[in-house]
Amino acid sequence: MAIFRCNKCKHIREVASSYIGKSIKCPKCDNKTRIYDTTAYINALIVKHNKMAQELRILHREHEPEGAAQDTSNSLSLEGIDIHNTNIFSQPNSYKPIIQWFDNKNIQATIDPNSVDTTGFFDEIAMALGNNYNVLCIVSNQIKYVQNKGYDNVKIDISKKKKEEIQQITTFCKMLYDYSFVAKYFYQKKDKIIRLTLQMAPTIKAFFNGIWMEWFTLITLLNHFRDNNALSSCARNVCISFSGGDSKELDIFFLTNKGTPVCIECKSGEFRHDIHKYLSLRKRLDLEKQQFIICIFGLSSKQTQGMTSMYDLAFTNEKNLVDHINTII
Repeated sequence: MAIFRCNKCKHIREVASSYIGKSIKCPKCDNKTRIYDTTAYINALIVKHNKMAQELRILHREHEPEGAAQDTSNSLSLEGIDIHNTNIFSQPNSYKPIIQWFDNKNIQATIDPNSVDTTGFFDEIAMALGNNYNVLCIVSNQIKYVQNKGYDNVKIDISKKKKEEIQQITTFCKMLYDYSFVAKYFYQKKDKIIRLTLQMAPTIKAFFNGIWMEWFTLITLLNHFRDNNALSSCARNVCISFSGGDSKELDIFFLTNKGTPVCIECKSGEFRHDIHKYLSLRKRLDLEKQQFIICIFGLSSKQTQGMTSMYDLAFTNEKNLVDHINTII
């Protein structure tokens, strides 16, 4: 897709890729504006944002009193906090220790506060999906497939599923509708066919394209750390830029109350072609093997154990992730 953004009235919309490089009139104010490839446009914005964020941090450090550096060994108290409905993690002080950790390694890190704001319903849907992924993956996989094809109508045949699984799948689809993740939901009980009309909003599309796994992992960690008070700082979707100029995006990054850094990458389906990339990234971040986790949804525990033995990375699935975290904290 391509993106149209009027320089005069700021009107923005997606247009067909065939318009890239052309200049067309804004439908709101008639101002002539150039059409850009969406990916190139976003990358340019990220570069600009990262540069401004780095300049801002330099100014903060120049005006920060001596001895004011934050101690990353302090615990983040989650007592009395409704993890599923709070913006406390989106406050700058909550993720400042992570920014500081990367600064100490001469790595620029930026965190979108919205990525850790749980006042929406992304976390609830992610937890429902992740906690029963073996059954509900038929829904998420079909939605992902259809929306990436550019269509908005999904048909899910569950006639061969067990009665208990049918109940779980229809309940989840009704939940998607109740929380407005889909525009329409209809169940043909006689034929055991579910029909969904998708929401095409970018945030919803991104959610089903894999962001839901990040939400699931984040909330799983927060629930776990609420019980043992071992968390200092936690963030999702951390964008980092190395001194050489290349950038990476980390799905989940957190610091324990002892200052131990942990990075988690969330994957499903085909992940094997990314192993070399993660091995290189772990070394660049100077993390121990057990501190760089690849969480593969749907992978068996036997496979995660075997993969961990083969590579200098820690492999888990959505079910044994917390067990591995316990070995670190």
